[in-house]
Amino acid sequence: MIKIVCVTACPTGIAHTYMAAEMLEQTAKHLGIQIKVETNGAMGVEHKLSSQDIQDADVVIIAADIHVELERFRGKPIILVPVTKAISNAKELLQDAITGKFHIY
Repeated sequence: MIKIVCVTACPTGIAHTYMAAEMLEQTAKHLGIQIKVETNGAMGVEHKLSSQDIQDADVVIIAADIHVELERFRGKPIILVPVTKAISNAKELLQDAITGKFHIY
């Protein structure tokens, strides 16, 4: 089973951050993908990805409209998109991760 870790973040850290996380989690469940989503919202960082989470991940998805520190993902396949893409096209985004439409950071 493919393992994906994600970070979602928007400038205000209220609606879009959590909407994106929810869409990714629901869609991953439907597709049979193991996923963990870190949110960078108004409440700060929640569900922080551990170094083990990152190491075990097959792909990293960053759905953010603010700066997210990427150094911890060095050497991992990564997809960078605006947070709204995770809300409106979560299935396509996850399928891109499965089919290898990513870059190595």
